[in-house]
Amino acid sequence: MGIYSYGTMTCGVAMLCATACAAAAAEQPILREIAGSPDPAQLQATVQALVGFGTRHTLSDTASPKRGIGAARRWAQSRFEQIGRDCGGCLTIVTPAQTVTGTRVPKPAEIVDVVAIQKGTTDPERVIVLTGHIDSRVTDPMNATADAPGADDDASGVAAVIEAARILSRYKFPATIVYGVLSGEEQGLYGGKVLADYAKAQGWRVEADLNNDIVGAMRGQNGVVDNTRLRLFSEGTRDTETAEDAKQRRFEGGENDSASRNVARYAKVVAESYMPNWNVALVYRLDRFGRGGDHSAFNALGFPAVRFTENAENYRHQHQDLRTESGVEYGDTIANLDFAYLAKVTATNALAAASMASAPPPPANVKVAGAVTPDTQLSWTAAPGPPAAGYRVRWRDTTEPLWTHSRDAGNSDTLTLANIAIDDFAFGVASVSADGFESPVVFPGAAGAFSAH
Repeated sequence: MGIYSYGTMTCGVAMLCATACAAAAAEQPILREIAGSPDPAQLQATVQALVGFGTRHTLSDTASPKRGIGAARRWAQSRFEQIGRDCGGCLTIVTPAQTVTGTRVPKPAEIVDVVAIQKGTTDPERVIVLTGHIDSRVTDPMNATADAPGADDDASGVAAVIEAARILSRYKFPATIVYGVLSGEEQGLYGGKVLADYAKAQGWRVEADLNNDIVGAMRGQNGVVDNTRLRLFSEGTRDTETAEDAKQRRFEGGENDSASRNVARYAKVVAESYMPNWNVALVYRLDRFGRGGDHSAFNALGFPAVRFTENAENYRHQHQDLRTESGVEYGDTIANLDFAYLAKVTATNALAAASMASAPPPPANVKVAGAVTPDTQLSWTAAPGPPAAGYRVRWRDTTEPLWTHSRDAGNSDTLTLANIAIDDFAFGVASVSADGFESPVVFPGAAGAFSAH
């Protein structure tokens, strides 16, 4: 058994599954190493450097070597280049760009992403993406000159991505891992679209985008202080769902089983298996209420994508002019961050990416049958890429948040679950490698498919 692998063990409830079952899974030494690798000092240095550019507003200076979005992007590129040198050239740097106009971009402006690609060894077209946005803002989203430190929103996310690159570049993985530092989020989620469009144009099979936005603070505006909890948002139904797909989903279920949602479940179980006293809280919503993030551009193209955000936000420290009113400090400064907490967020991302990149691709064409019979039959086909060593069928009560039961199918492409009624459970299938790494679970039909097409 490997990570996210409970073998044939059955746990009766999701809570037991997330603790006892996960703890019983065989240890993966590489994941144990990765869990303890993020360095709070490295994360702090990155955030400090980004804050030092004064403002990183998307429409700020692009030519200055010391201030503005251009200097910040060049600095991020230099960090990736250094990491690439340290790993013997394992990173390829690209800077996809688009010229855009919009409500918050009244004149044409070039949106540039800084992207480092760690090519997979045997399945390079399968890609796991980690992202954060480098741009910042103050109260007026059009103010491109005032100081906008953007320490939490979102230098914290960029720091997590760069630190994950530093850690994961020490290893080789079957699949490709991409590290994206995105621009233009505050002006209209443009950076996510630039990278998602680039991924599609390159023919990447994006297994997941793990987006990090506002991930560095543990003290909420409501007074809650919690360094043990991280929120994880994921879409329920696919953004690309057709009317025919929706009709099938209404009859067969799948509202809680998009590929994005099963990536979220996967990230939760992997992280909590290797990090004590850590809760990745699943939030069944695309994003925070009425708000958005760069992962949604991946969802719009049919790619699985999720968003990490700290436990409890402080809105006085987001999108605010630097000031003090009635003794209350406003502004997104580095003083509000906790780098030990950010190290846990980074570990969560790195663990999920490493585990997915080590596992085979999720199976394709997953189907379930068994109406008006006492049994449930599942079938699937191998996805493009190197073949899996085996497959694992999972199921749970329809109201449970996590997969609670499993049965191994060997290298067969079918499995019958005798005396398990199709009416009562949600079902899915995962691929398993010879050394025990398991892919995210694929729910049957269009509702749960990982393919963007």
